[in-house]
Formats: sequence, C-alpha cells, structure tokens
Amino acid sequence: QVQLVESGGGLVQPGGSLRLSCAASGFTLGGYAIGWFRQAPGKEREGVACISRGGGATYYVDSVKGRVTISRDNAKKTVYLQMNSLTPEDTAVYFCARRNMYFSCSGYVSDYDSWGQGTQVTVSS
Repeated sequence: QVQLVESGGGLVQPGGSLRLSCAASGFTLGGYAIGWFRQAPGKEREGVACISRGGGATYYVDSVKGRVTISRDNAKKTVYLQMNSLTPEDTAVYFCARRNMYFSCSGYVSDYDSWGQGTQVTVSS
C-alpha cells in the first residue's frame, strides 16, 4: 500500500525555520520524483518544490526560492523540505506527493498520483 506521511509542521514565529519530512512506504522511493505542495485557507493548492528521482534536479516556486531547500534520502525513504525565513504568507497545510512513475517534476496537482495527509505550518507572532 502506497503511503506518504508528512511531519514536522507547527507554529513558528516570522523569520523562523522548520524542516518538514515526508516518509514514504509501499513503493520504491527512488523511482519517483516527489513534490511538496501547500494549500492556504480559501486558496488553491500550489506547488512549492519538487525533486527528481535521484535528487540531481530541484525546482522551486518563485515565492520560496532562496528560503526553501528540498532534499531526499532514498535509503531512508524520506524527502525533506527545509524552510527558512518563514513569513505569515507561508502559513498553509503542506503536502508531499508522488509524481507518476519515471516522469520528471511538475507543478500541476493532477500530475501526482499519491498524496500524504498534510502537515500544518503556521507562521505567526
């Protein structure tokens, strides 16, 4: 059974940092690109970052470039999202998702076939 489980969210002050984790099970992580998405209240889900199967290529939405780093450890079956210099605009539920097998990264929700349940990130003083 394919499963993605996010963790690491929480309440953080503006300017703070969080590291989110996405633990994968039920499939070989190395065969898939993985994306992080977020959804704020009343807004559509948007792509934040994506990492290729081997980790050699990464992509970021403009609003997080320079503040966020996506990485993966296929041996540990985990993908990470390190977020620094957080602002209230980063407040959202963050999801990790599995790209269709062997396809490269994409920013479209419909291009991902499995999703985690999400972890809440709240940036507030």
